[in-house]
Amino acid sequence: MHTPVLLNELIKMMDIKSSGIYADCTGGGGGHAAAVLERLSPEGRLLILDRDPQAVERLIARFNGDGRVTVFRSNFSDIDTVFDKAGIDKADGIYADFGVSSFQLEDGSRGFSFRNDGPIDMRMDTAKGVSAAEVVNTFTAENIAVIIAKFGEEKFARRIASEITRRRALKKFSTTGELAETVKAAVPRKFHKKGIHPATKTFQALRIFVNGELEAIGELMGKIGGLLKAGGRFGGISFHSLEDRIVKDCLSEYSKDCVCPPELPVCVCGKRAEFRIITRKPVTPSEIEVEANPLSRSAKLRIAEKL
Repeated sequence: MHTPVLLNELIKMMDIKSSGIYADCTGGGGGHAAAVLERLSPEGRLLILDRDPQAVERLIARFNGDGRVTVFRSNFSDIDTVFDKAGIDKADGIYADFGVSSFQLEDGSRGFSFRNDGPIDMRMDTAKGVSAAEVVNTFTAENIAVIIAKFGEEKFARRIASEITRRRALKKFSTTGELAETVKAAVPRKFHKKGIHPATKTFQALRIFVNGELEAIGELMGKIGGLLKAGGRFGGISFHSLEDRIVKDCLSEYSKDCVCPPELPVCVCGKRAEFRIITRKPVTPSEIEVEANPLSRSAKLRIAEKL
């Protein structure tokens, strides 16, 4: 069962206009999209993007027959191309949930989770890029350590990478269960936290790397200014510090006027603020939501409005 995170908060703060044009950058199970559609009139329009072919099939089936909806199999980093295909210049709102879909986590064959044993893949679009299996079975220990440290913020990255390369010399990794146990063995027992598998950060890092997730978020953030109408809003839901930092820093840069060095007596850059930040602090899930959906516990929502 897919449960959309921070649903009420996102919908309320996006200030949905009944006849507006909106873009859902991460369609997933369609939970956020369905809530937006409840507020759109027949004149409204919703573009839904997802690069996962299975998600695209689900979304098409769910919203089949709704003339307001167009589903695109696309990475949200290519949102400008999607707008061109849809014949849209600017939208009233763009939003994205950067988390992994529960459908992806629960399907062991996708290789996203250590809880459901399956082949090590982790690609959202299985037709593109290298799989996580290729990373752990062919990359050098040094490169694996860099990936785990950079994208997982894992302090035992070198130990984990060393253990991965030692184990694979005996037998190549083929399942997520094998990889998870190897990572668990590499993390000192006293650092095993109750309720959190020791392989959590490593799996996160591999997923982010093989999907180029942070680069895609950066590209999306760089394009929203040119794709929103005045008064249009952007909403981004992040699930860890690396994602949130990109969203926060980009919105902060968008909201600044002059960026000249303070020692200059007058502004020479000519920069003017493009956005007004609505959420000075990120919105986080309530205790009730976290209890009902533990996967929401690290979510942070940031909203900004185009000037």
